[in-house]
Amino acid sequence: MPLQLEIKRKLAQRSERVKSVDLHPTEPWIMSSLYSGSVCIWNYQTQTMVKSFEVSELPVRSAKFIAQKQWVVAGADDMFIRVYNYNTMDKVKLFEAHTDYIRCVAVHPTLPYVLSSSDDMLIKLWDWDKGWMCTQIFEGHSHYVMQVTFNPKDTNTFASASLDRTVKIWSLGSPDPNFTLDGHSKGVNCVDYFTGGDRPYLITGSDDQTAKSCVQTLEGHAHNVSAVCFHPELPIIMTGSEDGTVRLWHSTTYRLENTLNYGLERVWALGYMKGSRRVVIGYDEGTIMIKIGREAPVASMDSSGKIIWAKHNEVQTVNIKAVGADAEIADGERLPLAVKELGSCDLYPQSLRHNPNGRFVAVCGDGEYIIYTALAWRNRSFGSALEIVWSTEGEYAARESTSKIKIYSKNFQERKSIRPAFSGERIYGGVLLAICTNDFICFYDWAECRLIRRIDVNVKNVYWADSGDLVTIASDSSFYILKYNRDLVSSHLDGGASVGEEGVEDAFELLHEINERVRTGLWVGDCFIYNNSSWRLNYCVGGEVTTMFHLDRPMYLLGYLANQSRVYLIDKEFNVVGYTLLLSLIEYKTLVMRGDLEHANIILPSIPKEQHNSVAHFLESRGMLEEALDIATDPNYRFDLAVQLGSLEVAKEIAIEAHSESKWKQLGELAMSTGKLEMAEECLLQATDFSGLLLLYSSLGDAEGITKLASMSKELGKNNVAFLCLFMLGKLEECLQLLVDSNRIPEAALMARSYLPSKVSDIVSIWKKDLQKNLWQILLSTQTCSRTGRLL
Repeated sequence: MPLQLEIKRKLAQRSERVKSVDLHPTEPWIMSSLYSGSVCIWNYQTQTMVKSFEVSELPVRSAKFIAQKQWVVAGADDMFIRVYNYNTMDKVKLFEAHTDYIRCVAVHPTLPYVLSSSDDMLIKLWDWDKGWMCTQIFEGHSHYVMQVTFNPKDTNTFASASLDRTVKIWSLGSPDPNFTLDGHSKGVNCVDYFTGGDRPYLITGSDDQTAKSCVQTLEGHAHNVSAVCFHPELPIIMTGSEDGTVRLWHSTTYRLENTLNYGLERVWALGYMKGSRRVVIGYDEGTIMIKIGREAPVASMDSSGKIIWAKHNEVQTVNIKAVGADAEIADGERLPLAVKELGSCDLYPQSLRHNPNGRFVAVCGDGEYIIYTALAWRNRSFGSALEIVWSTEGEYAARESTSKIKIYSKNFQERKSIRPAFSGERIYGGVLLAICTNDFICFYDWAECRLIRRIDVNVKNVYWADSGDLVTIASDSSFYILKYNRDLVSSHLDGGASVGEEGVEDAFELLHEINERVRTGLWVGDCFIYNNSSWRLNYCVGGEVTTMFHLDRPMYLLGYLANQSRVYLIDKEFNVVGYTLLLSLIEYKTLVMRGDLEHANIILPSIPKEQHNSVAHFLESRGMLEEALDIATDPNYRFDLAVQLGSLEVAKEIAIEAHSESKWKQLGELAMSTGKLEMAEECLLQATDFSGLLLLYSSLGDAEGITKLASMSKELGKNNVAFLCLFMLGKLEECLQLLVDSNRIPEAALMARSYLPSKVSDIVSIWKKDLQKNLWQILLSTQTCSRTGRLL
């Protein structure tokens, strides 16, 4: 059976002929070197070009990142090697390296070395710590040396491919090759090392239209094989050819798994990176990036905290409970788990699932399944299957093809076979067996395989709650929480009522629809926990979504341990982290959603005080403001709730404790609007809100209050308010004096002219003196500037 590998195109960029490609180890960058003499760097996330180097007027056949130095090294047909800083775009080094075309450059993974190979039949080693000195020359090939590559398991050795039909293995420091491979009938264009397991394999591609490993010849291309690679994360070999295709072969069985043709003419280069499922292909007419398979780790956790995962064919286990209770692990911090080798798998695992009680593990891949014992890793059952799922009772179903699903008992005996009238693309386990097409999902009971309900939705995953009453159906862009009416379905079926093409009409009740994409999810009681497309860890109770944590990298849910009140996740590097999720908090919210406030209040004391504000926000979202005010602990939040409720006395108590002018002002305005004028006056005085007090006293005609406000305003320099108070009190002479004291003499003159004619001459006299003083200051500054040569 073939490998079930999903292949998605992630980038497509047209360009002139691509001669080499490389992936940056940390940045989302692809580098392509072109026959035209340029090197381009593309960001595959934004689909834009971020850098471009005009290297040479002749073809650049090879360019590589040197990430630790933030460099790009490129070899061209003008025989020169050039080094650039890809941040500043500065040229770091330029030197003539060979006497003919440079075919390949290879960067040592840890040491400051670069290998170059050329049509002059030489391989040279360069040390950038010694000013790019050539520290060794490797002679032995009798034709062009097309490619060199370091051995990832022994970086002191490397392999070279030549048109003299041989591949040679060399050691740094030794002038002669260790040994020579000569299995091809024509020139060898490319070579790569096997990166997984212990097999010391090479893969080569030749002008004889074949690719060879140490034990197998891969035939099928219709033209020269120009690029090869062992994928570092998957059991596949990739070969690219001048026939325009890339072929994927199983690295264990050497079976052809897939052929890719993107219509961009000849293939010249393949690029990949350890730890990534991305592969870059360079063509005559551009660059393509694809992602093969899913990046989620193949892992499963049982209810006791034991985790089993598969790295290639090797199976390992860790136990979360082995981390002692005295070890203080912060939320999001990697757990120091001791990894134990459990065994190996006879097939390449693409999924791995514990059964409900954790005694068995079903592994599926290569079109087959094997069920192992979880403790000793012994084979208990096996068979053909594209995928396998468990029921909540320990039965399991195996989808052998799109038209045949077999159901097995707990004793691993075949019990029933289903042949749906539609194409079954996926199946899901749980309380019911679900069979999906790309347009709808059908639920069946496990016992008799009777149709329970058909729902028209494009399903990506199904998650059942342990109670069996709630289920989440996740689609591409949203998820639906449904209630399963188990008793209604049982009575319908037991009563002998007919079931049509749609199943039992009221089998499910839609409770909530949330417009978010679920990457992975699980139920804890009546709470659905999931991470979304933005890698936020959320939980949903009663249709209300709360964000627990913002994840800093892609992570996938494993399970929840109630005795630790923690939910556990794993990343693609098999690092396990935990986050606190209080079950008491979830239970409280669930009871509130059900309207059972009596039992909710019984649980409330068990919720830690630091979580009370979270509870209050939840209650506020439900419109339960009074309850939220009783529970909230944050003074600012309690003040806002009290203001919303109009509980002015509570708000006043908080304002007294907080000593906040803004709170007093807000409370004063609210008290004024509700007619509580004494409180309003007190609050505005505490807030020193003179404008508010002016409005209050003038509205009430409170002469005593205005007099007091005028005095306070003058003392604090609030002259505008003081002037208005005095003016309303009819104290015109004091108004006039206030204008003079605040040096607003023109306004004083105008006021005297309008309201106090007897004072006009006095004010005009003061005004003249002020103008004369200002005039002398202007003249004095003018003379000073003239003497210093600064007058313009």
